[in-house]
Amino acid sequence: MAAGCSRRTTLLAAGALLASGLVRTAAASDSAASRPAVRAGVLKFGTVSWELDTVRANGFDRQAGIDLQLVELAGNPATQVALQAGAVEIIVSDWLWVSRMRSKGEALCFIPYSTAVGALVVPAGSKIAGVGDLRGKRIGVAGSPLDKSWLLLKALAADRHGLSLDRDAQPFFAAPPLLNSKVADGDLDAVLTYWPFAARLEAKGMRVSMTVADMLEALGQPATVPSIGYVFREEWARANPAALAGFQAATGQAKALLAQSDAAWQRLAPLMQAEDDATFRTLRDRYRDGIPRRWTEEERAGAAKLYALMARLGGRELVGDAPAIAPGTFWTGGA
Repeated sequence: MAAGCSRRTTLLAAGALLASGLVRTAAASDSAASRPAVRAGVLKFGTVSWELDTVRANGFDRQAGIDLQLVELAGNPATQVALQAGAVEIIVSDWLWVSRMRSKGEALCFIPYSTAVGALVVPAGSKIAGVGDLRGKRIGVAGSPLDKSWLLLKALAADRHGLSLDRDAQPFFAAPPLLNSKVADGDLDAVLTYWPFAARLEAKGMRVSMTVADMLEALGQPATVPSIGYVFREEWARANPAALAGFQAATGQAKALLAQSDAAWQRLAPLMQAEDDATFRTLRDRYRDGIPRRWTEEERAGAAKLYALMARLGGRELVGDAPAIAPGTFWTGGA
């Protein structure tokens, strides 16, 4: 949140957002009344909705003893405000943000959702084969100059090729849909974007030159650390351990189903907004690629190592005043 934003302002903002959002709940029943409600703040057509909609459609929340409710909000900042105000219990964000908030005294925690991040995509006939070929090229970057994938790409270009992409290339920062349009029109030579938008370009015949996982490996960093996850308030988790355990069980069942059942994906087609079969299949397959396979102390140590690199690359603007990842960022069961 912006500096100086008061608790009262946060609450008012969250109230306004929720008033304009849509809470999708199942029909009231006696059994639903006896289960703890877990409200998840989501974007209507975000990839998280695919998993959580699968939870509800298959009754995985009921089986796990919770009543999952999806609160549709306008954007990622809105979900963060809603979580901080207590208007929802769970959102999706990255662990860098969680650590930064913990270092400010806001006790948030993270459990894995996906290892998928993004990719550098080029037109099918492009001669760009690697980072060294980006000199002088027009590169579309999703987000801002502090986008984590951009920081990694710049670090790799400098380390391996002596390139300063800020100076030696032509970066263009914008929202992903605009970047997809511009690279399709030939106005950009390459696009560094989030995985769903990279998947859409890939389905149109464009080529993935390098994934963010490739960048991490090239920089000697762990590539299988979950990049984004479910985020919640530690106070809520400690007061409601059965609700959190139920949420984890339900989303685990949804991941398992989506990993192996093509039929489960057919039902999600309207949420995916895939304009053709190729896009549908590529989005499905890239989601599957991002399902976390492990979450052990090794991955958590890898995240701490990666945090140190991101702190060096992004500085205070990215991580605040904390030189190391904040203790408690990763929820390990409340022990």
